[in-house]
Amino acid sequence: MRVDSHHHFWQPCRADYGWMPKDDPTLSRTYGPSDLKAQLADCGVTQTILVQAAPTVNETEYLLGIADATDFVAGVVGWVDFENPGELGTLERLAGHPKLRGVRPMVQDIADDDWLLRGDVQWAFGAIAEMGLTFDALGFPRHLSNFLSVFKRYPDMRVVIDHFMKPRIGEDALFQDWADGMSRIAAETSAYCKLSGLITEAGPNWSVNELRRYVEHVLDVFGPGRVMWGSDWPVCRLRAEYGDWFAAATELTAGLDGSEKDQVFGSTAAAFYRVSPD
Repeated sequence: MRVDSHHHFWQPCRADYGWMPKDDPTLSRTYGPSDLKAQLADCGVTQTILVQAAPTVNETEYLLGIADATDFVAGVVGWVDFENPGELGTLERLAGHPKLRGVRPMVQDIADDDWLLRGDVQWAFGAIAEMGLTFDALGFPRHLSNFLSVFKRYPDMRVVIDHFMKPRIGEDALFQDWADGMSRIAAETSAYCKLSGLITEAGPNWSVNELRRYVEHVLDVFGPGRVMWGSDWPVCRLRAEYGDWFAAATELTAGLDGSEKDQVFGSTAAAFYRVSPD
C-alpha cells in the first residue's frame, strides 16, 4: 500500500483561502480528483489523505463531500474554530463522518506566536485526544518550542508535524536551531513527521542534495516508523510536478531498506491515520 499523507483540493470561488495569491497561474484555480488521479497511478499511490487549506468548517464539509465521492481519498484532515469552546459540538458532529481523521489549525498564519498556549484553545486539544482524532501541526521553526509544550501537555493526542515544520532550506545559520527543536520533539513526544513541503521551502532551483541533510536528520531522530511521505500537491507545483517530487523523495530515502521505505511511503501514514488496505 502506497499512501500520499498530504494533499489538497480546493475551489477558489468559495473565497475563504485567505493565503492564496490572487491570479496566481499555479495556485488560484480549481483542483479536484480528476486533476490528480493519473498522477497517483503513475506513482503507484493507491490512497491519500486530503488536508484542509481554508480555516472554515465549510472547507471541512466540502472536503468530506469530495471524500464521499472519491475512492482513493481515505481520510480528511479538517478544521474547527479552536478559539470557540462552543464548537465542541461541531467537532463531535464532524468526527461522526467515517472519513474525518483529524483537524489542523493554520498556526503558520496566526499572528500570535503563543496562540498554541492560550487558555481559550486548550479545550480543542483535549477533545482531539479524547475522540481519538489526529492533530496536524502546521507552523514554522519559531513555533517548535510551543508545539513541544502542547504535545507534552496532551501525550495521548496523536500528532504529526507537517512539512518538517518548514525549515529555512539553504540558510545554514538556521539549520542547527531547527534540528535541535525537531530532535527534542522526536525524543520527548510520540509525534510523527511528514516528508512533505520541502521543495516549496527551497528556492526555484532546489536540488536533492540541498534537501538531503534535512531528510537525513528527521529520519535519524524520528525513524522511518514515524515519518510519512506527502506530496503537498498542488502547492508543490510551485516548484515541481507531483512525479518530480515523488522521484526526489525516493532518491532521498534510497539508503533505507525495503521495509523502511514501505513505512515512509505507506504503512506509517496508514497506521497514523488508521487507513485500511484498499
